Amino acid sequence: MEAPPVTMMPVTGGTINMMEYLLQGSVLDHSLESLIHRLRGLCDNMEPETFLDHEMVFLLKGQQASPFVLRARRSMDRAGAPWHLRYLGQPEMGDKNRHALVRNCVDIATSENLTDFLMEMGFRMDHEFVAKGHLFRKGIMKIMVYKIFRILVPGNTDSTEALSLSYLVELSVVAPAGQDVVSDDMKNFAEQLKPLVHLEKIDPKRLM
Repeated sequence: MEAPPVTMMPVTGGTINMMEYLLQGSVLDHSLESLIHRLRGLCDNMEPETFLDHEMVFLLKGQQASPFVLRARRSMDRAGAPWHLRYLGQPEMGDKNRHALVRNCVDIATSENLTDFLMEMGFRMDHEFVAKGHLFRKGIMKIMVYKIFRILVPGNTDSTEALSLSYLVELSVVAPAGQDVVSDDMKNFAEQLKPLVHLEKIDPKRLM
């Protein structure tokens, strides 16, 4: 699966602080086709892209209380596709008027020796999983509907089992910092998916 573009505007020097705006929910297996049908009518691509990805989560423990986390992901159904390294910052939950969770986001394509490089840097793999699903687009919004599979034998992506009887649904936008107006568009789009799925601003800390 291709990562979204890192920036939507030309960069003349330095870097742009990119943020991910996110709403999440879930839908039971038996409701999947109804949701896909609704998304076909609402999104730009009537036929969604499909993806089958293997993701590995690496931790680096230091002096700080919580470890530094990086995510390495590769496509399992697109030969020759680059690995992707992703960093997600702590969510900014303070602004109650903002309709989406917001967190710093860095996503870059890398060579296939990414995991070896991370291990040499002192990271250790915490867990891994396979994600299989559908990807829709609506303007700059990305809608992913996917199921997570547990890997039964470490490193063997042929040996998996579904983690639950539901699909995760994520509505996200990657944009420069300060573009909070996109959360209004996301809220309006999410309203059109009710009652099939309720997309919410979820604080990951509440799930721990």
